[in-house]
Amino acid sequence: MAPDDPERTESAGARPGRAQRLSGPAARARPTPVSTDARLLAIASDHLARLGPKGVTVVAVAAEAGMTHANVYRYFPSKDALLDAVAGRWLRDVETRLAGIADAPDPAEDKIERFLIALSLAQREALAGEPNVFSVHLDATVASRPIARRHRVRLRTLVERVVEEGIASGAFVARDRERAIACIFDASYRFTHPLAIQQDADVPRDLLEARLGAVIQAIQRMLRSGAF
Repeated sequence: MAPDDPERTESAGARPGRAQRLSGPAARARPTPVSTDARLLAIASDHLARLGPKGVTVVAVAAEAGMTHANVYRYFPSKDALLDAVAGRWLRDVETRLAGIADAPDPAEDKIERFLIALSLAQREALAGEPNVFSVHLDATVASRPIARRHRVRLRTLVERVVEEGIASGAFVARDRERAIACIFDASYRFTHPLAIQQDADVPRDLLEARLGAVIQAIQRMLRSGAF
């Protein structure tokens, strides 16, 4: 067996010159290796921020990662899939914040307001501060790519949770839960859908917030009255 056979183990200090296994604090101090897919996402994220979606190429990402572009496709089957995974990290952060609202102890009526405001604000902030990530999110939504479909399902699940809580507590008297959920998204479309948000990019923020506030009040009235 070769001296450096990885299957052969020796106690620390048994032979001078051999690599020794670390234990205790020294072992815990070792940095965790970065997975290949995480490294590719980090590179793609940097390229997206600097070059925009059209400027990102799988070949350039692969070259910076020190691999062939064919190897990148083992992790991400297409350029769209790679960019969607970058935008997906932002979407997961948004979903985590929205889940925190849905799970808060506030009354369901207040949660609906906070949820819609947070969803609208997160996307407007991304459009202003991370326009290239927002662009990928928008394209994925319009094309109904998997990342966008999963995001819609998660949003609907969170809103459904709040509506059911409101019905259970007596705050909402919606006769048709499914219709109530659909109406919430339909009524708030202009303030929560990325396409509408892009179209309203030049509308003053205070005006958008006032309009969204009026829509939320209308949604709350309908939920309380059982108009759905």
